[in-house]
Amino acid sequence: MARETLKNQRDLEVYKMAFESAMQIFELSKKFPSEEKYSLTDQIRRSSRSVCANLAEAWRKRRYEGAFIAKLSDCEAEAAETQTWIEFAVQCNYLDADTGREIYRQYNSILGMLVTMIHNSDKWILHTNKGN
Repeated sequence: MARETLKNQRDLEVYKMAFESAMQIFELSKKFPSEEKYSLTDQIRRSSRSVCANLAEAWRKRRYEGAFIAKLSDCEAEAAETQTWIEFAVQCNYLDADTGREIYRQYNSILGMLVTMIHNSDKWILHTNKGN
């Protein structure tokens, strides 16, 4: 999809992938033990959802390159945190290793897209025309 045809963050491939991954984590985490409700379950759901929430904020901050990059960096941090929680879920036997590897790989792709956006931030910034 060309940059010009993007209407909001939901049109971004990275957003779509992050949202789908967060929903997958939500469904899988329903099977986590109840004693993890206020720890691992809440943390992995929060961090996975925060990738999308921060992308929405970044999208609205495209007038200011520094703010845009900062929010994308927050997305990157939340995606990496989600990967850490995935590792814990696998080690605690709440997720089987194959499922954990697949979700971890999805977040590697998300991270790659975020880094690309950061490195090419000038292509995403809204340039306003100042009067003559």
